[in-house]
Amino acid sequence: MRVHTKDTQGNLTPATALEILKEGNARFVSNIKAHRNLLEQVNETSSGQFPFAAVLSCIDSRTSAELIFDLGLGDIFSIRIAGNILNDDILGSMEFACKIAGSKLIVVLGHTKCGAIEGACNNIELGHVTTLLNKIKPAINLETKTIDNRNGNNKHFVNNVTANNVFITVQKIKEQSSLLAEMEQSNQIKIVGGLYDLDTGHVTFYE
Repeated sequence: MRVHTKDTQGNLTPATALEILKEGNARFVSNIKAHRNLLEQVNETSSGQFPFAAVLSCIDSRTSAELIFDLGLGDIFSIRIAGNILNDDILGSMEFACKIAGSKLIVVLGHTKCGAIEGACNNIELGHVTTLLNKIKPAINLETKTIDNRNGNNKHFVNNVTANNVFITVQKIKEQSSLLAEMEQSNQIKIVGGLYDLDTGHVTFYE
């Protein structure tokens, strides 16, 4: 597969960009990889990049967006931080990706069995980890269905908090960046959430 050019990127719609990720994940789950000459892609992207999406995912070693969406060099901006949380620098990176570099899609990608989510549910306090996990607390507070065993050992509780964390982050992007919110309202971009299942490799999108 060839790398994206300014023309191919410009001709994509946000919906088409999302479809590319869905198709790539389907190949990944089926263990069918698109043919790419990565060394050739190094040469083709050396003079410029035209990524079609920006993906905010966790630092978990099992959740590389390029792999689970069967992508090549220059396809996406990959933003990674524990718990796929949001801060001003990440928000600025998303604004750069979409407004300056022309990306058509932002994906907030959570995943099952997330250590950061479990740590927040267990009220872990450890150095700077404490500050990071505090950003997940709103997702915990939003989970009101679980009365007992509200901790990281309760799989159902953790799964609900994980989904809440994705939903909250998507909403924060729209609330905290008028630039990105306006771009979505004018159909220049799409902002969606998703959940990667560590057991199956499948990504479920929240559209």
